[in-house]
Amino acid sequence: MAVSYYQNQAEHLMKEYMLADPFVPYTSVVGGILACKLVYDLTQLISALNFKSYPSLSYMKRVEWNNRAISTVHAIFITVLSLYLVFWSDLFADYQLNDLITYRSSSLSTSILGVSVGYFLTDLGMIFWFYPLLGGMEYVIHHLLSIASLAYAMLTSEGQVYTFMVLISETTTPGINLRWYLDTVGMKKSKAYLINGVVVFLSWLVARILLFVYIFYHVYLHLDQVNQLQVFGKLLVFVVPLALTVMNLLWFGKIIKGLKKTIAKRQ
Repeated sequence: MAVSYYQNQAEHLMKEYMLADPFVPYTSVVGGILACKLVYDLTQLISALNFKSYPSLSYMKRVEWNNRAISTVHAIFITVLSLYLVFWSDLFADYQLNDLITYRSSSLSTSILGVSVGYFLTDLGMIFWFYPLLGGMEYVIHHLLSIASLAYAMLTSEGQVYTFMVLISETTTPGINLRWYLDTVGMKKSKAYLINGVVVFLSWLVARILLFVYIFYHVYLHLDQVNQLQVFGKLLVFVVPLALTVMNLLWFGKIIKGLKKTIAKRQ
């Protein structure tokens, strides 16, 4: 009886929270920041106990090790939920004709964006703190663009569908991070490293090149609805994906060069 009572109370509080829209963005951002801190600390603890090479790494390498664990967890979280919202839920389905697709949102979608804002704020803070050891100016620009678009979509509910489409591109992050881990523990010449390179190439091609082609096509099909957004919303829909596409193409070129070099060394 006691367990059932507390379960009902928890469900009641959750429903009240999800209905309290004004509080959802801010509490979810704080929750995202706290989750990043939790993942960082757990990674530090688990790695020290289970990876022999971790304690011997330099302080900066351990920081990056833990930082990449945060980005991996966030990438898995945001990719799964973005795919669900864009392709499997009814929220952004074209057959829902009750309102414009560019203005649709829910407490769930808003809270997910808040968690992601919390992650990018945390990661940007770490980049600034250790600059340029965790990333150069391209990472700063990427994160600032991400925070601006995420926060705007979260607070105004405008263009959330395109925000989640862009967030699907985070599916490449775990592969990139795994590549760094393999290199750090001395497995650069292993078969796993080569397979990882091929997977990163294919995932980048799909999630950061072809996906953005689909985004631009989707914008074209719904241009009449996009044009009804506020000026800043239009800028985010047109400019941010375009800027990220340029950066993705530049990084894709580096991935191709790295993969060619890896294959050449094994021949």
